[in-house]
Amino acid sequence: MIKTYLYDDETKEMVTNLDLGDVHEKLRNPDNLLWIDLYDVHGQELAQIAKLFDFHPLAIEDCLHDSPRAKMDDYEDYKFFVFHALRYNEESDDEITTLELNAFVGSNYVVTIHKHKMGWLRKMDAVCSRYPKFMNRGADFLLYALIDGITDEYFPILDRIDMRIDELEDEIYNKEVRGVTEEFLALKRTIILIRRVILPQRRIFLTVNGKWKFDIREENVPFYIDLLDHLERIVDSAETFRDLVNSALDTYYSITNATSSEKLNVLTLISTIMLPLTFVTGFFGMNVPIPYQNSHWATAVIIVMLIVLTWGMWKYFKNKQLL
Repeated sequence: MIKTYLYDDETKEMVTNLDLGDVHEKLRNPDNLLWIDLYDVHGQELAQIAKLFDFHPLAIEDCLHDSPRAKMDDYEDYKFFVFHALRYNEESDDEITTLELNAFVGSNYVVTIHKHKMGWLRKMDAVCSRYPKFMNRGADFLLYALIDGITDEYFPILDRIDMRIDELEDEIYNKEVRGVTEEFLALKRTIILIRRVILPQRRIFLTVNGKWKFDIREENVPFYIDLLDHLERIVDSAETFRDLVNSALDTYYSITNATSSEKLNVLTLISTIMLPLTFVTGFFGMNVPIPYQNSHWATAVIIVMLIVLTWGMWKYFKNKQLL
């Protein structure tokens, strides 16, 4: 599916469903802005767009295959970006997955390519079909709007992860809870994926000696500073969550080890108490002549001796705070 949105600077209006044959004519006006959005397109349609704008074959190849990390390639006449959005489903086996967005940004056009539906792009589609809100400030502002919307979708995911960490921190003290380790490991995988996605994305917008890595209009610089701040907050949150999960997991292992040691101590004390009792009963149970074995009082004396021995050992261990 190919959608086109053209901001006509002369009429200050939006034009949709533009014929691709009229693209170059409309782009002659440097103040016009064209956005072409390609969703789940076939190779033939992608080749048509590539030929129309003379995109590099390597960039087109990146669009056909999922890229593991965000990046920016400079092709002089245009910039090629790879970004990643997140899809979060806590009930799924793969609770978090990445959605790739490829973007070609020229002087007065933006071409976006993606294989999966994205919530923020649907909202921009509804706005750009009627209003020039995102397209009357240049291609760099449209790129900002695209990435800022994707970035804002990270925050509800981070809020839910924060809640899950709090819940697990409470559950680790409940001895009846099972599967806590699996929950922690799932959270660690989620946080690692977020960091792996967001760190390269942040590096794209870091300045070098006070200069941006691509051209940004002076009036749009504050928006990119705000975007970079959002990315920094996501990175900081992910690192904080990673430390919290590691600390909570260490605490859980410590509690588990302490509980196991406590049970082992009880079993050891029981064995220690039973050892002399076993020796006494084994000694008097030998099939050899023993003094007083024919006396009726022998059984009573042995029983009393066993009771006194058991009570004495129990009292001793209790005084030593071993029980």
